[in-house]
Amino acid sequence: MTTVQARPAPDDRRWKALAVCLTAGFISLLDTSIVNVALPSMQRGLGASEADQAWVVSGYALAFGLALVPAGRLGDMRGRRQAFLCGLALFTLASAACGLAPGAFWLVLFRLLQGTAAGMVAPQTSGLIQQMFQGTERAKAFGLLGSVIGVSTAVGPLAGGLLIDAVGTDDGWRWVFFVNLPIGVAALAAGVRLLPRYPPSTDKREEFDLFGVALLGAGVLALMLPLVQEQQWTGRQKWALLPVAALLLGAFWAWERRQGLRGRAPLLDLGLFSLRSFTLGALISLSYFAGFTTVFFVYSLYLQNAVGYSALASGLAVLPFAAASAVGAALGGRLVVRFGRRLVVIGLSAVAMGLLGVVLAVQFVPGQGVGWATALPLLVGGIGSGLTVSPNTTLTLTRVPVHRAGAAGGVLQTGQRVGSAAGIAVVGAVYFAHLANRGRPGTALQLGLLTAVGIILVAVALAVADMRERRLNPVPVSVGAGARRGSEEGGAEEKVGRGA
Repeated sequence: MTTVQARPAPDDRRWKALAVCLTAGFISLLDTSIVNVALPSMQRGLGASEADQAWVVSGYALAFGLALVPAGRLGDMRGRRQAFLCGLALFTLASAACGLAPGAFWLVLFRLLQGTAAGMVAPQTSGLIQQMFQGTERAKAFGLLGSVIGVSTAVGPLAGGLLIDAVGTDDGWRWVFFVNLPIGVAALAAGVRLLPRYPPSTDKREEFDLFGVALLGAGVLALMLPLVQEQQWTGRQKWALLPVAALLLGAFWAWERRQGLRGRAPLLDLGLFSLRSFTLGALISLSYFAGFTTVFFVYSLYLQNAVGYSALASGLAVLPFAAASAVGAALGGRLVVRFGRRLVVIGLSAVAMGLLGVVLAVQFVPGQGVGWATALPLLVGGIGSGLTVSPNTTLTLTRVPVHRAGAAGGVLQTGQRVGSAAGIAVVGAVYFAHLANRGRPGTALQLGLLTAVGIILVAVALAVADMRERRLNPVPVSVGAGARRGSEEGGAEEKVGRGA
């Protein structure tokens, strides 16, 4: 296998290319949350059943999660520019098809296609950042990516509420998808012109591991399906899929190890998990997304179903989190080189404090005023989110060899999707169980948020453990251009080019 050392593009062109990547990432992640407030509109305008509505949401998440690792590996092998442009073109076409869907069946089918396309785009973005940037510039680029991840997820309900309020409930759901078209077409045209033409990072003679794709896909499907369908599939039989998932993923691990021993290129380089920074960073990301994405789920339900907020007002209520998340991510991109994992611990702690503040606000300011009362705690949580996502992404991927950056980014984002699905299942179960026992909606929300805080504290414990290990066993590293030299715990843990 050959490793290609990427030549950096001119500075202005690199940042413009990054803007294209972030734009595509924004619309693909926006679609994970924007449809939530459009579900009543789909029911009215399309006659979609509850099962259809569930699959509009969960089908996208499933397809997104299933495509990430194979798409990342494909980008490593055949070129990230080509994979990115193909995924973006498919996403734009699928968005148009969703908006024109004549019936619920076709909408679900096109959403699966749209989710697959989003999964093609996502790992190419992190891989291209690895190729185009080094040192502090790479940290800044990942900081911007973290802003996009946090803001796109948080702003989705607001964007959906604005569209439905402007167009009307009968056809408003169609514009939730049509809004992607001008953005997608513009990003595609700019990408053709601006994205650098780096050669593939691996030998083109390598074969694509189709059997590995089948094992991984079946394992992830068996793992995610009972989580995303937790509310729709009644009974306990669905949890029988979890041991099936464990067996399939174990078989995938054994197969990939066998591929490596035989000298064949695996779908997933298991050597990535020998990098402690990558393994712990992926676990932190999984735990954090399991906690923070559930906030918008249960909080939006509480505001609309219990307090009587409209879809637009519900979206506006979470705007402080979205805005603060963008600010926090920009700060995180600048500070990660200096503070390293300490910054992630601070960010996670701020998110936990913000959610506890929301719990107190709901207790002391019930009713219509709760949106104002939770603004400050959500602001604190949003800043913490920005200080968590982008620095953790930077620290997790910084020592990964560039020729495996796409696959590593796919693994990281697969963990995020699985974490989100698991968190919504767990926190949603707590919320709905209390309501089913005729409990107060405010208490149900508080219990759900306290569960989310508990999950985030798991991420805090992982980050603290990693920080202490780095302090006790510092490892000398080489630092990319412009980065500060220092200990690994201090955050200057950069190996560029061929990686660690």
